[in-house]
Amino acid sequence: MRIAVAADGEGGGRLWEVDPAPGGKAGRGSLWRVSDLAGAIADLERFTGARPRWIWAATDELYPALIEHSLRVARCHDIGLVESLLLGYDGRFGEPSSLGAAWARLHGRAVPSDIGQPASMGATSHPALFEPDRSTVPAGVDRLDALLEVYADQQRRIAQLPHPERFSLLAAVESAGALAAAEMAHDGVPWRADLHDATLTEYLGERPIPGERPPVLADLAARISEAFGRTVNPDSPTQLMKAFAAIGHPVPSTRSWVLRQVDHPVVPLLLRYKELSRLHSTHGWAWLENWVRHGRFRPDYVVGGVVSGRWATRGGGALQIPKTVRRAVCADPDWTFVCADAGQLEPRILAAVSGDDALAEAAGTSDLYATLADRDGGDRERAKIAMLAAMYGQMSGDATWLRDTMHRMFPKAMDYVDAAAQAGENGSLVRSWLGRTCPPPARTWRAVVFGDPGDDDVAPDTGTAGEDAGARAARGRFTRNFVIQATAAEWALVLMAAVRRRLAELDTVHGVPQLVLFQHDELVLHVPLPLAESVVSVLRDAGEETRTLMFGDTAVRFPLDVSIVTSYADA
Repeated sequence: MRIAVAADGEGGGRLWEVDPAPGGKAGRGSLWRVSDLAGAIADLERFTGARPRWIWAATDELYPALIEHSLRVARCHDIGLVESLLLGYDGRFGEPSSLGAAWARLHGRAVPSDIGQPASMGATSHPALFEPDRSTVPAGVDRLDALLEVYADQQRRIAQLPHPERFSLLAAVESAGALAAAEMAHDGVPWRADLHDATLTEYLGERPIPGERPPVLADLAARISEAFGRTVNPDSPTQLMKAFAAIGHPVPSTRSWVLRQVDHPVVPLLLRYKELSRLHSTHGWAWLENWVRHGRFRPDYVVGGVVSGRWATRGGGALQIPKTVRRAVCADPDWTFVCADAGQLEPRILAAVSGDDALAEAAGTSDLYATLADRDGGDRERAKIAMLAAMYGQMSGDATWLRDTMHRMFPKAMDYVDAAAQAGENGSLVRSWLGRTCPPPARTWRAVVFGDPGDDDVAPDTGTAGEDAGARAARGRFTRNFVIQATAAEWALVLMAAVRRRLAELDTVHGVPQLVLFQHDELVLHVPLPLAESVVSVLRDAGEETRTLMFGDTAVRFPLDVSIVTSYADA
């Protein structure tokens, strides 16, 4: 059952049952005019006994307000997210993808730009009540009619793709991710502000007045200047590079890995300063005040915010919570966290997508790297380095030996990533397993590599032979990585959707388990203690479902490292 939802911006809207058959009539059945949209949606889910797939312009515009009305829906089709995926498939990455833009494109009209992102759904904001889409359809065009037209067109375009069933799964889980992101922003991560403050004081000293460094950073800055023999601002790369040159240790940059190669007493001081300064700037007292309210940190995710399909955030740093402050993430009394992390995900993805039987056999074990080491008579760490180097195109150190070893052991897997790299070097597009497509190369890149200025006013001879080779190699490394990383991101989305659906089927007499944090390949759930073991089973079953949905009857296994902890620091 599919129902299109068009909000009117005044707390209501209209609903229309949609014909699920591709190419069929866009809609059928009764048209509901409702003044309380949340109530109408809740009644339909409750009284029909169905779990409709709700079709709307953008989840982040409508769903937060539904959540505020205590309504959670099971499934949706996000027009904007799916349009973005389809445009990307056609090599039109980044073009406007809102309902208004999609409708205009469908009718040969001038395509409006997408209006900026909605206000943050973090701790200090409140959703508006059923806002219409930000990029509106032209005056005189009915919003529901436009929604139905664009949805029917998207279904037609998906049906014409080489693997429509895969792309349909991608569209479904991308939309499900948007539902989960809105729910996590609402529910929040349990966060002890007092423990966070104590951690900052332990590492940085007492909280400084605005504009000054914390005591520990101030002391380190003074010692750094003393070691250089001159006053140096450790936050200034320019001053640091000049200071290193003055003591006879010129450096090309002040990145940590560069500094570790310098043998001088100032280096440990500077590395410690950089580490603590990062803590102060990214998760310090200002972060605590801005992002934690009423015992909750509310992540503000951007679904598909990275070209590989991984998420980004609009501030808050939910994807990079440092271990230093994780002890502030504590479960509520009588609740616990259930954390699941996918182990060795990317090489397992490579085994599944490439159809390499030898690598699939190794990926059928719990420790893929140890299995590889046993086969090659080497140690586990070297086997891990060899596999990662082969996937990511490492070209230094033992690269030749590593590449030759991997090609000998796993020819089909290496051919798979080599082909992706070659496509990138030629300026072609590559796709993930489900159909997410990498961005095309910039026209300036084509001008340098092929002497083709395209539509840009770039002279064909702007690049040297060295720039040509460097540009090709860089794009080849990108596309080599993309086919694996994007598929790994899809695997994580399918897992999240499966977990979210199964959680809704649990007996919630003790409370409702919540998915509260998502970090790339890791899920963190906040769960009533009596349901902890049931949620572990949910995760295991969802992992198996994800494997078969993505890859069918493959020998590859995707083990989850699951832990039950009261503090995220113990996961």
